[in-house]
Amino acid sequence: MKRSFKTILFVLTISTCLSVEYVSAQSYLRQPQVQPTLSYNSQALNFYTQKLKQTLFLLYNGYVDTVNLNEVTEKAVIKVMEELDPHSQYISAKDVKEMEEPLLGKFEGIGIEYAIIRDTLTVQSVIPGGPSEKVGLKAGDKLNEVDGKVVSGTGLTQTKVLKLLRGDKGTKVRIGVLRGGQKHEVVITRDKIPLNTVTSSYEIKPGIWYSRLSNFGAETYDELMNPIKNHPGALKGLILDLRGNGGGYLHIALRIVNEFMERGQLILYSEGRAVKRTNDFADGSGTLKRMPVVVLIDENSASASEIVSGAIQDWDRGVIIGRRSFGKGLVQQEFALQDGSRLRLTVARYHTPSGRVIQSPYEMGKSDKYYENFVKRYSRGEIFNADSIKLNDSLKFKTLRLNRTVYGGGGIMPDIFIPVDTSYYSKGYLNAVNRGYMSDFVTIYSDRHRVEYESVYGSPTSDASFEKFCKDYVVTDEYFAEFLKYCEEKGVKFTEEDLAKSSTEIRKNLKGLIIRNIYGLDKYIRWANLYDKEVQRALSELHKTQWR
Repeated sequence: MKRSFKTILFVLTISTCLSVEYVSAQSYLRQPQVQPTLSYNSQALNFYTQKLKQTLFLLYNGYVDTVNLNEVTEKAVIKVMEELDPHSQYISAKDVKEMEEPLLGKFEGIGIEYAIIRDTLTVQSVIPGGPSEKVGLKAGDKLNEVDGKVVSGTGLTQTKVLKLLRGDKGTKVRIGVLRGGQKHEVVITRDKIPLNTVTSSYEIKPGIWYSRLSNFGAETYDELMNPIKNHPGALKGLILDLRGNGGGYLHIALRIVNEFMERGQLILYSEGRAVKRTNDFADGSGTLKRMPVVVLIDENSASASEIVSGAIQDWDRGVIIGRRSFGKGLVQQEFALQDGSRLRLTVARYHTPSGRVIQSPYEMGKSDKYYENFVKRYSRGEIFNADSIKLNDSLKFKTLRLNRTVYGGGGIMPDIFIPVDTSYYSKGYLNAVNRGYMSDFVTIYSDRHRVEYESVYGSPTSDASFEKFCKDYVVTDEYFAEFLKYCEEKGVKFTEEDLAKSSTEIRKNLKGLIIRNIYGLDKYIRWANLYDKEVQRALSELHKTQWR
C-alpha cells in the first residue's frame, strides 16, 4: 500500500546524529585499539603530508588575499571525513563538550526542565536535589530575568536559554521569578546536574520489571541495575526497552549484556584492516542469567542497542519484539587532535555471536544515500508489514542454542514483528502533530491549569496523585473543543472525517501530554505503556520458558 509523504514524516523519528561507540580508557571488556604508527608505506604518507603542508604554505604566503587557514583546514578535514563511511566524524573543539554531555551523564547548570510558552521561559519541572530545588523554584514559575537580562519575547530561543542558564559548577546566576503574579529574585549556584539515561524504571506487573534506556551513557549500568538489585521481592522477568536508543558507550552495552550471559559465551567480536579480531566474552558474574527477558527495538534502535539485542537473540536468551533496527555496526575510535578537536574514525566492524554483520550497506562518501535508504524503509512499507522486508538468504545464520534462522546484512530483525499502527491517522491529526501544535497547546493548557490540578489531585511528586489522575481525569468536551480551535487558528482544520478517525487518539494524547507536563517523562511512559502494543506483547511473552 502506498504511503503518503506526511505519513512517512510522522512516523520517521531518525536522530540527526546517531550516537557512536568509541574506545574508553575505562573499558569494562577488551576493545579494539589502533595505534597509528608509520609503517612500511611511511614514504608515501610523508609525500601526502608534504603536499598538504605546501598547499597551506602557498595559500598563507602567496595568495592574493588573506586566507583564514584555520577555516580552510576545518573545511578540508570535514570534506575528507565526508568521503568515508557514514559514521566516521570530525568534531570541532567547541562541539566536543556538548556532544559528550549526554553520554557522561551530567552537565553543569541550574537543574530545571523548561518550556518556552508564549515567549515566556516557564519551569516545567525541577530536578530533585538540584540547585534550583534548593532555592525553592517550582514547576510553573516564570523566569523573566537572568543576571539582569530580560528573557522573554519573540527572540527567545532554546539556544539563548542554554547559554544563559548553563555554566561551570560553583558559578552563580541571579534569576528573576514570577509566581502567582508576584515578583521575586533568587541566586542559584550552578552544580553538576545528572542526565538520567534510564528514563523509566518500575515494576510494571507483579514480579515484572520494566526499564527504558534512552542511550548507553557512563551511568546507565548503575541506573539500570541498582533498582533491580534493590527490589525487595523476587523478580520473574524484565522488559528492556531500547526503542529509539541510538547507542552510546560500547563498554556499557557489553557490561549490561554480561548480566544475562553464562561465563564464556561470546557477546560480540570485531575486526578491521588495522585491528585484529577482538572477542568479548561474558565473565559469568552476571546476576540476571536466569531471568526471562524481552528486548523492545524499533527502526531507531542502533549501535549499542543492536549489540545488546543481537547477543540476546543469537544465544536464544530472550525474545526481541518490535521492528527491524537501524543497522549501525561500525566501531569508531576517537583520536584527539592538537587543537582540542577530535576524529571519530571507523576502525572495525561488529559481528554478533553467530557471525552476523549488523551494519547496513553503504557506499563510501555517499552518506546522504545511506540515510535515504533508511527513509525508504517507510515508503516500502517495512514498518507496516514484515513481508515488505527483503531478507538476503546469503546472509542467513543460525542461533546458537535453538538453531533458529536469523539474518545479517543490516540491523536486527525482531522475533516478533509489531507494525506501526496508522489506523487513526487523518490529515488533520498528522498536521497537528507534525507541526507541533498538539504539544504546544497542551504545554500552554497544562501551565494554565497547573494549580487546579494540584488542588484536585495533589502534589505532582506523589505517586498517589499520578495514579488518581490516570484513573479519574477525563478530557472534557470543552478541553477538546479548545484544542480544535487552537489548531484552526494555526491553519489546521479538522473535518468530520478526520474526527471520526482520530478523535479517540487525540483525546488519549491530550491526556498523556498533560501527564508529561505535570508529572514528568517517567510517569508519562508508565501511562503510555498501558496502551503500548509492544509492551503488552512483551508481558504476554515473558512466561514462555524457551526464552529463559
